[in-house]
Amino acid sequence: MEATMAAAPPTETQRRRRAIAATILGNGFEWFDFMVYGFFAITIGQLFFPTGNDLTSLLLSVATFGVGFVVRPIGGVLIGIYADKAGRKAALSLTILLMAGGTALIGLAPTYEQIGIAAPVLVILARLMQGFSAGGEMGSATAFLTEHAPADRKGYYSSWIQSSIGFAVVLGATAGTILTLWLSPEQVKAWGWRIPFLLGILIGPIGFYIRSNVDETPAFLENKEKAKRPFSEVLNTYPRETLTTFSMVILWTVCIYVLLFYMPTYAVKTLKLPQSMSFIAGVVGGTVITILSPFVGAWSDRVGRKKLLAVASGGILLLAYPMFNLVVTTPSQTTLILFQSVFGVLIAIYTGPILAAFSEIFPSRVLSTGLSVAYNLAVMTFGGFASLILTWLIATTGSAMAPAVYVGVAAAVSFVGVVFGFRDRAVHS
Repeated sequence: MEATMAAAPPTETQRRRRAIAATILGNGFEWFDFMVYGFFAITIGQLFFPTGNDLTSLLLSVATFGVGFVVRPIGGVLIGIYADKAGRKAALSLTILLMAGGTALIGLAPTYEQIGIAAPVLVILARLMQGFSAGGEMGSATAFLTEHAPADRKGYYSSWIQSSIGFAVVLGATAGTILTLWLSPEQVKAWGWRIPFLLGILIGPIGFYIRSNVDETPAFLENKEKAKRPFSEVLNTYPRETLTTFSMVILWTVCIYVLLFYMPTYAVKTLKLPQSMSFIAGVVGGTVITILSPFVGAWSDRVGRKKLLAVASGGILLLAYPMFNLVVTTPSQTTLILFQSVFGVLIAIYTGPILAAFSEIFPSRVLSTGLSVAYNLAVMTFGGFASLILTWLIATTGSAMAPAVYVGVAAAVSFVGVVFGFRDRAVHS
């Protein structure tokens, strides 16, 4: 009799749990890397884009934040094709290494005062690496989780992707809170802002190890009809599905990049509140999204995606103006927390079921490519340069309510897309 027994192969339930863990950890840390730039946009503008004018430096900084989105459609298409051909696991392993490299480059980059024009060039290069990586992450992660999920639990499984984004907001806002409360403004500007970026050096190998040691999805392995030209097939065979997905992503990306990532800058520059207050509110909003998203995803498996998507987009449309008016007329820690809490609930209701909805729009053989195309075009157009557009609009018009109009228009477009474009196939007994 052998002294030791070989480890039993993992059960289906264990494989699925590993898939969730690999996705939420990897995706959460990737989004943490990507969004920390937005949280520290003011400091980065002063150090890497000095112009003698704070507004101009901030505009250059948020414009560089948007540069990462220019290459996202390219990364989405190329990594999406790679995922549909080589597998979801291979694509996800690649994206996390690219993201960690770009983040580490920002954390280590010398400032403009130290090396001149080469400093902003390095930051732009890093943002391009991050954007290329992020472009391929969402489509690959969605395909990976929904293809691991049982047919009647796709909403629950895919909702963990949104939960991981909320987790990233919590991590980023917590880091910002600690830094701004424990360090002086001079220390934050001198070296403290680099700490969250340098964590990206650790994220790369850890995330790569986790993702390279999970099983490939059964649907990908069993699919005998893999698309030879998935990009062409998406454009030629599924134009309606791509347009519907695009319209639904608009509100999602505006929620993430305006209501979550832009708010620290808005609170400091427009509301004139201490940066620590915006970070504390961000922790609350991110926590609400992290906890609530899986419950909403599971709920959508029972009642369908469409009802929840319509209610949430309609709610954001109705509340955008009054909630922004609240923080503008009564700026305080309390109103910021209320703002993030209310929108945290609505964001979770909208984004919890949305990836499962997308997985039911496109067939498996082009799922990663189709979602990547629609998602990244919408993110590039409405999310990536949102900070730049809103900063410019507020400075030009003198109105602090510009973000409310932006969010309201996005909610209206997505509401129409949900109601008239999306066909719900998700109700299970």
